[in-house]
Amino acid sequence: MMIFLAIGIWQIILIFTILSLLLLPILALISIVSKTFPNNDKLIWVLVVLFLPLLGSVLYFLIGRPRQKAFEIRNSKQNYIKY
Repeated sequence: MMIFLAIGIWQIILIFTILSLLLLPILALISIVSKTFPNNDKLIWVLVVLFLPLLGSVLYFLIGRPRQKAFEIRNSKQNYIKY
């Protein structure tokens, strides 16, 4: 009976792969839609994540999100200076 409950390394890898393929693009799209971006960057990131789900999500979290945060910081400083 306990043999059926044993999970091997391949099952763990398979579960991790399936979860990353499903969850990572969804989290990236939620993050993209909820943030402000300069110019057409939001549309570009949405298209990249939709057409290349895993690679696009990883690229967004490595490249797009830091750029977006820098944009928000610059934008908040400009708003602070106006007042």
